[in-house]
Amino acid sequence: MSAILLLNGPNLGILGEREPEVYGTDTLADIAASVSEEISGRGWRVHSVQHESEGDLVRAVHEHRANTVGAIVNPGALMIAGWSLRDALAAYPRPWIEVHLSNVWAREQFRHESVMAPLASGVVVGMGAFGYRLAARALLHMNPVQDTGHTVAGHPNERREQTP
Repeated sequence: MSAILLLNGPNLGILGEREPEVYGTDTLADIAASVSEEISGRGWRVHSVQHESEGDLVRAVHEHRANTVGAIVNPGALMIAGWSLRDALAAYPRPWIEVHLSNVWAREQFRHESVMAPLASGVVVGMGAFGYRLAARALLHMNPVQDTGHTVAGHPNERREQTP
């Protein structure tokens, strides 16, 4: 069975309580359940990880390099200067989608640039908790089921397998 990594950064563990007018009322558990529902038809499962510290997030990326088919990453404010997380994601060999609950470009100027977005397979912003579902759908699309059992690469650094 395949899995995706659902990686959430600082302050996202208090979703549902934290500024609901900006981030909504869904908790991280609600989001993980909706992502799980989205990918269940493929037989995938979710490895949900949330940490306040960048080092723990880096460790999670490294630990799940080989046992996941892709990742959904909400780095939170680490998008601005989370260079070690960025480097870990640069070495992650699968497609991954950066997600932000709010529209970061409609907010303060300091939120307008992500050091990670140029490496991501895609970016979803401003769609609230539904953005995670959209990211899950994108990962399903990037990892199509084929008769040969091989997948087509969805990340520029991923090797493409060919049928003999």
